[in-house]
Amino acid sequence: MDSAPETKFWLICPVCHQANPLGTKFCKHCWGAALHTVSPVASQDLEQVLKRRLFRSKCRRAIKAITISLVSLIALVSAVYAGLYYFTDIVSKPPQSVNSSSLPGEWAMFRHDLSRSGTADSSGILPQGKLKWVFSTGAPIHSSPAVADGTVYVGSRDFKLYALDAATGAKRWEYKVGGWVESSPAIVNGVVYFGSNDGRLYALDANSGEKLWDFKAKYPIKSSPAVADGVVYFGAGDYYVYALDAVTGRKLWDLETEGRVNSSPTVANGIVYVGSGSNFCYALNALSGRLRLQFKSYSPVFSSPAVSGETVYFITASGYLYAVDGNARTWLWEHEIKPYWIQLWAFGLPVPTPPPQSGFLWVLRLGRTAHSSPIVTDDTLYIGSDNKLLAIDLQSQQKRWEFEAEGVISSSPALVDTTIYVGSEDGRLYAVDATTGEKLWDILTGGKITSSPAVADGTVYISSHDGNLYAIK
Repeated sequence: MDSAPETKFWLICPVCHQANPLGTKFCKHCWGAALHTVSPVASQDLEQVLKRRLFRSKCRRAIKAITISLVSLIALVSAVYAGLYYFTDIVSKPPQSVNSSSLPGEWAMFRHDLSRSGTADSSGILPQGKLKWVFSTGAPIHSSPAVADGTVYVGSRDFKLYALDAATGAKRWEYKVGGWVESSPAIVNGVVYFGSNDGRLYALDANSGEKLWDFKAKYPIKSSPAVADGVVYFGAGDYYVYALDAVTGRKLWDLETEGRVNSSPTVANGIVYVGSGSNFCYALNALSGRLRLQFKSYSPVFSSPAVSGETVYFITASGYLYAVDGNARTWLWEHEIKPYWIQLWAFGLPVPTPPPQSGFLWVLRLGRTAHSSPIVTDDTLYIGSDNKLLAIDLQSQQKRWEFEAEGVISSSPALVDTTIYVGSEDGRLYAVDATTGEKLWDILTGGKITSSPAVADGTVYISSHDGNLYAIK
């Protein structure tokens, strides 16, 4: 207090806790607080009351400071954890064990294995272009065959999946669904998995054809499933990528994309890579489905990506081949912020030069159109674009050779030893020398070929729009 008061009673301001003479209407210290509701305090009690109020005020300030500090610390820790979780592998590393491949002598899934390599070891016998047998389904076939345990599995637009004896072509069983079967089957642990245009993914007993379960999506499933570590991964026309329990069909997770997903997922080192009709290629955590990379391709991606080491290769429908860092992460709001950043930079405003898109390594224009999935082996990539089969040197990104067919090559090539097998919409299956690009032989079917060959035990299996599955030795 400024001086010893003569007044016997005081009014203590509820805001600044200063004493005012009795009768003061507004605090003379903070000039605002009304005092008409404040109870008077006697002079002899004033000092003690002020001490108590000062103590409580300090306690409140201390509690407030501690609370703010704790909340700030929790927010900081949460932000750091979220950053580590969503943008690094420190907290949640992809399960490296999620990989798979066909057994020797088999081609048990689309593109042979989960890396969609399209390559297989030779059995010592290479096909020479001689017809072994033909099986007719009666409707065009787009589904690519799969071979496991002496049985060939293939879907048809006659609404059926077939199981055939690989040696003779004799039918073992058939299973009818509610739509075209354009999805290519995958056979794992005695179960065959495939999608249908009726919007369902089916799991059948590979020996008997008996249905084990099915899962309903909203739109057609043309994507070929990938099965690894007890999980089935596939895309659908309802803009979703799904992961199901391989035993029960129970949904484990899904991720909504920005377009229909006809691309067949590629799984490597715990990461799922898949293209979309929305002009993006996605990389997802195989365990949780958490988005890692959303790479903008500026054109639909209907083919499957191929993984070699830590690099992912895929081609767009407009013929652009991309090489992307498979471990890269999309930064927060990248695709929302980047266009404005580029515009500001283009107008010459003082902003930093926009960085390349996350994960971008290089891009190469191959042709006008492409639906083929690439083969990557050593330092060479093989892929179809327009009516050509191309060999690309991955070090120089230069063309090594090209083989020209008489029709569009939308079939994905298969490589065994030094021979590449690929179909064309001219109705022919070609065998091409992988070193020189020279044709070794070809065989003519009765319709265009859009499916991809499977090679097992010295036989190449290919389906055609003439409704037949061909075995060529």
